[in-house]
Parts: sequence; structure tokens; C-alpha cells
Amino acid sequence: MLSGDIADAARIARGAGSILMEVYATDFSVAYKAKADPVTEADTRANAYIVGELRQVFPDDGIVAEESPDRSAALLGGRCWYVDPVDGTKEFVARNGEFAVMLGLAVEGVATLGVVYQPVTDKLYAGVVGHGATLEQHGAVRELRVSEVADPRQLRLVVSRSHRNRAVNAVISKLGILEEQQTGSVGLKAGLIAERQADLYLHISDKSSLWDACGPEAVLRAAGGRFTDIAGRPFRYGGTDMRNRSGILACNEAAFEAVLPVAQEAGRTIGLIE
Repeated sequence: MLSGDIADAARIARGAGSILMEVYATDFSVAYKAKADPVTEADTRANAYIVGELRQVFPDDGIVAEESPDRSAALLGGRCWYVDPVDGTKEFVARNGEFAVMLGLAVEGVATLGVVYQPVTDKLYAGVVGHGATLEQHGAVRELRVSEVADPRQLRLVVSRSHRNRAVNAVISKLGILEEQQTGSVGLKAGLIAERQADLYLHISDKSSLWDACGPEAVLRAAGGRFTDIAGRPFRYGGTDMRNRSGILACNEAAFEAVLPVAQEAGRTIGLIE
């Protein structure tokens, strides 16, 4: 039903990725929207390109984009795109390649379609919830399905390179997790779970926003995974508050019920959830 929409979203994400790589190759300057919140020419140029393309292709849809001040579309219901033109700006600035373009489509407040594109590796994750997810890289396409690892001690954790905190360490200790890797971008972490390179991601913090979640959620759920807040509640896209106040828990289906109470305990310990 949304095959045309996802093709358009993929094309737009790739176009934005080309803009990012143009800037990436230059001696770009860095400004700060707030402390520890960098922004570059890549963010603003890619944001303008994506919003312009979405408005042309989907004139009746709402758009909420990180670098666009007008967030009123989130109040309208129906179809609304949530856009992060550079998920992982800190990684972009560090030039480690761990950043992505992310587009997510919420329908009546529920993440339905997502595209996550890493231009440095030409990885494009795409998914429609209920209809499957794919990874396209260098022209080769394969279907994605999360792992069946259920034993918490066998889980492979992917953690943030820039935003890790002590609550995550508590979960690692309680579950007995032995294997972990670091990467930037929520979307790339969800993609690694979707392609069975990881099983679990935890963001036990309120420092993320709806545009960080919508695209990755759709991709991971389309691949059979789970994507909730730390309390296990589903995300709702809409309203005036763009912050994900209760963090992110992304996991394969098999281990979710074992991980959830430990994540909840860690979230309560730092006052993230009640």
C-alpha cells in the first residue's frame, strides 16, 4: 500500500545524503543550538532539501523537521513526516561516518514507514510496519528480520558513542550482557538490530526527540522488532512536546519481555519513569 511512498522517501533520503557528503568533504564550520547540540551547514541544507521534496511529492501531508521551527503539523493528525536530516551530528563533526538521514511517516500518531540512510557506507534501511524491511547497499537488496536470541546473557548490545550513561551500565550488569558495540545515530542502531548485527539498544535518557524515533521505529518494527519507551509504552507521534521524555528501548522480539523489567528498574532509579 505504501510502496510508492517508500520509494519516494528512499530517493529523497539519498538526495539528502549527497548533500551531506558534499559538506563532509569541506572544512565546514560548527555552530551550537544549545550546549552539546551542534549544527552545521549539512543539517540546514539537507533539512531544506527534504522538506521541499516532501512538500512537492506529498502536498497534503504534515511535516515536522528538526531544523524547521514550525512544528504545528504534529497537531493535525492524519499523515505526518518526522525528519532528522543528520541523525548523529556529533559523529558528522567527528568525521567517523556514523550519521544518517532519517525520514519517518506517522499515520494517526503511529510510526508506519521509515527510511534510514547512511551515506558513508551507502546503507539504506527501509521498512513499512506489517509489510517487511529491507537493506539496500551498493545496489544489492536483502530482506531484514531480527534475531531470535532470547537469553539476555547472549544479547549483543549496541550503545551510543556520545550519550551513554550509568543507567545503561546497570542494565548490562543485571542482564549479564558480555558483548557490546558503539555507534552514533538511533537509526543506525535500530538498523543493526534489524539486520541481526545487534539485539538490543537502550537510551535511558530524555535527550532525544520524535524525529529521532519515527523512522527507526518503523524500520525495526517492520523487521519484527520492538521499539518502545523505557517503560514499555508505544510511542505516539503528535502534540506539542517533541521530546521523548521516557527514553528508548529497541530490541528483538524474543528478548523484549526479559529486558523490559530491568530497563524499567534502571529508568526508575534515575527518575526517568515512575
